Amino acid sequence: MNLEANPCDDFYEFACGNYVKNTNIPDEKTAVNTFQDMRDKLKRNLRTILEEKISDTEIFPFKQAKSLYKICMNKTHIAQQGEEPILKLLKIFGGSPAIEGQTWDETKFSWVDTVKKFRQMGISVDYLIDFSVSSSIVDSSKRQIEFDQPGFSVNREFLIKGRDDPRVMAYFEYMRDLAILLGADSDTASKDMSDMVDFEIELANITAAREDRRNATLLYNPITLKDLQQKYPWLDWFGYISAILPPYIPVDENELINIVDTKFVDNFGGLLEKTPKRTIANFLMTRVASGSVKYLTTKLRKRQLEYFTKISGREDEEARWKECSDITLSKLPNAVSAMYVRRYFNEESKKNALEMVDGIKQEFKNVLESVKWMDDDTREQAMKKLEAMSTLIAYPDELNKDEILLEYYKNLTINEDSYLLSSYDITKFIADEVYGKLREPIIKNEWKTWAKAAQVNAFYNRAHNHIKFPAGILQGHFFSADRPKYLNYAAIGSVIGHEITHGFDDQGSQFDADGNLNDWWKPTTKEAFKEKASCMIKQYNSTFDAQSNLTLNGIITQGENIADNGGIQVAYAAYHNFVKKNGDEKMLPGLNYTPEQLYWISMAQNWCSKSRTEALKIHITQQAHPPGKYRVLIPLMNNEDFAKDFCCPAGSNMNPVNKCKVW
Repeated sequence: MNLEANPCDDFYEFACGNYVKNTNIPDEKTAVNTFQDMRDKLKRNLRTILEEKISDTEIFPFKQAKSLYKICMNKTHIAQQGEEPILKLLKIFGGSPAIEGQTWDETKFSWVDTVKKFRQMGISVDYLIDFSVSSSIVDSSKRQIEFDQPGFSVNREFLIKGRDDPRVMAYFEYMRDLAILLGADSDTASKDMSDMVDFEIELANITAAREDRRNATLLYNPITLKDLQQKYPWLDWFGYISAILPPYIPVDENELINIVDTKFVDNFGGLLEKTPKRTIANFLMTRVASGSVKYLTTKLRKRQLEYFTKISGREDEEARWKECSDITLSKLPNAVSAMYVRRYFNEESKKNALEMVDGIKQEFKNVLESVKWMDDDTREQAMKKLEAMSTLIAYPDELNKDEILLEYYKNLTINEDSYLLSSYDITKFIADEVYGKLREPIIKNEWKTWAKAAQVNAFYNRAHNHIKFPAGILQGHFFSADRPKYLNYAAIGSVIGHEITHGFDDQGSQFDADGNLNDWWKPTTKEAFKEKASCMIKQYNSTFDAQSNLTLNGIITQGENIADNGGIQVAYAAYHNFVKKNGDEKMLPGLNYTPEQLYWISMAQNWCSKSRTEALKIHITQQAHPPGKYRVLIPLMNNEDFAKDFCCPAGSNMNPVNKCKVW
């Protein structure tokens, strides 16, 4: 805290000022914040587990996790193998034209056949067009195949600016140098990578902006496989889908498929037709190569770091043990989470957190009952949705059962001679698991859907209509059973309120109690909601960030902003209800602040953060959440209880006359 700051002038400076002033961003990071601090602690715990000697009595998944970590840490073996693993891998797919030079034979290349080989090797099939098996947004009990626009190596918002954008130029230079490091001729690499970047820019230009992807109705465009083939004959869709799905899952012409972004698919075939095969091959091979660098030599990683420094300001690599802990968790989340919760999680936290959830849900119910702009029919549906919303706390019980973990991982094999190939082995295992569920009914809250407990985060799942708080966040700043409740209600409680509110933000509100896309709003109430959300959009849109020299994007952040503003209010009300039942709590020794004031201070310190300027620009341009500073300032400016508790005069910075409120 900066006690010299006036809380009614700049509450973020008051609550977090000395954190920002005295915290240095390590060379390997682009930002530091409360979440990162807790994640670093979690990584230290994972390191302790993963570096322990493999025991004969351990179950197979735990042995595999430790083996993967060990392979990752063995930099000597990785150096001895050199660039050979990635060059061999690229050869399987016909080689990279930039590396092969004039010997590359385009008559042997087909992007479709290449993607099919990617699937067999455990490499992403989504570089050109995204393929997924997802829950149907109109019937959350079923799964369906979806096609969508792809993701990009550089943010779409930068790519569409073209070659003049410095990040796009840095990307070109990195791709060129990576090709040269892998054996390409300098002139060939420059020409090929220039054409490839131009293609990626064109690809980005036929995709939709994030602002245009918030209306779920526009993202549901079902079509049978037969009609899909007739409408877009440039691809053998049946053969393509059959090659990606496991062989035991057949499809026929009546298969219903959702095209998420019709504009993209409408234009994709034409772009492919006019693009030389060499350029498409370079695009695919470069994505494989650049995505594999983290598994390869120091020489390649050093050039990658130079690129990251240019676009994000990060100046060094993360400690190897942190990286290997992260990768092992991301590749084997169920196994590593089971190891983590068995060792570190305090079971008492689970019970206490669930009690808080119940109290905060009750306060949100009170909000639904009292909002005057909602008609009774819509209110009834909202109540049903809130009552149906389930809560997942800490971890599923299955993580304590060896036989269930053994069954889940029974088909996993890892190539212990190659860090690169072992990683893709696991990716293939995960893809088999996900795609293999196409015909299975969705079991809401099934253990596998929330088994990644070793993470500092929280979630709302609109298809399952559940809120989820993994074990990793129920500790540290966010939660402890041994401190005053006002700190817990402010920290984890405001996060709980945030996730509940997501069920009723601009996107969550499009789905009903069963998690299905369903317009349950009366027209007049929907218009009232949009008007209130519009106030918040304008409020964030008018907020200028001096460090990045950018204005916030109130459209792409509106869901998070609605959740932030609503979450702190219902958690605050729930704490007051706790006090009514249990009596006043003591103040903190040495701090002359009331419990209510300490609530706001603790809530604000959820979001204490410091970022490098380039990283902050990417955050504001791309992220669904605004930077931490504005997750404090704007919700508190809108909150009358905050102004009352700190006696902020009307018209002061933190108590403006005009406020925005949805819930």
